[in-house]
Amino acid sequence: MSKKTHPLIFGEILFDRFPDGSEVLGGAPFNVAWNLRGLGFEPLLISAVGEDPLGRRVLDAMESWGMDRTGVQLSATHATGTVNVSLEGGEPSFEIVADCAWDKLLVDRLPVPREIGLVYHGTLALRERETRNVLEELLRRVHAPILVDVNLRPPWWDREQVLSSLTNARTIKMNETELHTLVPHEPTLEARAQELFERYRPDLLCVTRGAAGAMALAATGASSVAPPDSEISVVDTVGAGDAFAAVLIAGYLSRWSMDETLSRAQDLASEVVGLRGAVSEDTDFYRRFRKEWGLT
Repeated sequence: MSKKTHPLIFGEILFDRFPDGSEVLGGAPFNVAWNLRGLGFEPLLISAVGEDPLGRRVLDAMESWGMDRTGVQLSATHATGTVNVSLEGGEPSFEIVADCAWDKLLVDRLPVPREIGLVYHGTLALRERETRNVLEELLRRVHAPILVDVNLRPPWWDREQVLSSLTNARTIKMNETELHTLVPHEPTLEARAQELFERYRPDLLCVTRGAAGAMALAATGASSVAPPDSEISVVDTVGAGDAFAAVLIAGYLSRWSMDETLSRAQDLASEVVGLRGAVSEDTDFYRRFRKEWGLT
């Protein structure tokens, strides 16, 4: 496969709203699509925004970054997604506002996807029946491998729904806390990963571990561990997992080995934690990776 085979990215677009009044554009699928575009791919993002000022900001940002906007639906009845971020004892808490535009996708407004090499979706997109139904229809239309990015955001997840979504996944990504939540009875990280892998038999299971790096299991029987760079300068960790997921997609479409993919995913995630926010608007930030990885 090649960069001409498009990744289809499905799910939420939203703004994080902070107590100081600032608003930061994001949502895991949006961040994944943004990173992929920075790496030279042409993702098709399927989501929705409101016919409101925040929705216009989304579309303007996508246009400035050269992203395909044909999969982003406009809602006249539901607002662009938001997350209210508050600080409690110095720790952030998040209220993912319900009943937003991305919760109300419509099947009859789906674009006709062509040359799709992989479908990505997270688990937050499963929280409303309407969007679940649209995803199911989309997967019936698009015959491509599925990458499921597990994002457990209480109270917006259901155990059975999440586990069911893993059944047809060729790649599964989650962090070690989410792995422990889904497989609580095994005593070690390795045992939890092995049980989940044996239950769902994906081609690849990746578990991110924050400062400890990442690990992966493959259907070939191979396993891999990617430690983080010891020289990492951390500004914030927002978006590191989304950068990691974007490189998993790039690696699949570019036919990289598991070790190459995991190492490169860790490299980009390590650079993202040095940013303020989840992504960079600087093309030079991505240009180095494109050159080193042969994506130019």
